[in-house]
Amino acid sequence: MQRYFINADQFTDHRVTITGDDAHHIQKVMRMKPADLILCANNKGAVYLCAIESFAEGSVHALIKSRQCVDSELPIHVTIAQGIPKGDKFETIIQKGTECGARCFVPFQADRCVALWKKNKADKKRLRLEKISKEAAEQSHRRFIPEISEPMNLDQLIAFSASFPFKVVAFEETAKAGQQARFPTVLKEMTAGDSLLAVVGPEGGLTAEEADTLKNHGFVLCGLGPRILRTETAALYLLSAISYHFELLQYGVDE
Repeated sequence: MQRYFINADQFTDHRVTITGDDAHHIQKVMRMKPADLILCANNKGAVYLCAIESFAEGSVHALIKSRQCVDSELPIHVTIAQGIPKGDKFETIIQKGTECGARCFVPFQADRCVALWKKNKADKKRLRLEKISKEAAEQSHRRFIPEISEPMNLDQLIAFSASFPFKVVAFEETAKAGQQARFPTVLKEMTAGDSLLAVVGPEGGLTAEEADTLKNHGFVLCGLGPRILRTETAALYLLSAISYHFELLQYGVDE
């Protein structure tokens, strides 16, 4: 069933009005008809089963039938601070990271970043990534669209990290040293509702100076297994490990 994120102010009196690209998608792409069912999420945690009532020029009107109770969000809130990669890799990270459950993405301007987000193009890039995030959240039946923050340098990232009780860095030198227990240890200390900030370096990795600075501000330097991962793989590996620990592993214990 198709899911759409609709602004909360478009929900009124047991009905919802859908406009813009979503209305076009319903009418022109999906070619839906009155009485067809869709899911409408308000990006505040609520998801409703709705039946299409009528169509107008540029809008779709639907009746709210029931509220959905299925929760597809990770039990912990994960923010990925991603070293800005080259080309369209960030788009892949946003799309797949959204599917894997991330709640926020921070473009991190690390020392070894080749790609630079110039101020006059940053807003356009963020709009593109926000569109990708929304579409991925709809496809994966999320209750929230992950936020895309403004780019941050190291000092800004450290200031941003102050509100996080748990902070890790995917650092390849730690992996090379065979120290694999740190990330699982952090996960074991966390409980549902906690927040985690995870830093992933760009293609060239983080410098030793950056890693030391982050460590001195409460970040745990972690290896992600014995293999060295590409920057576009590391965040997805990390999110998958979190899902296994907090979601799949629990099914095994319960059963």
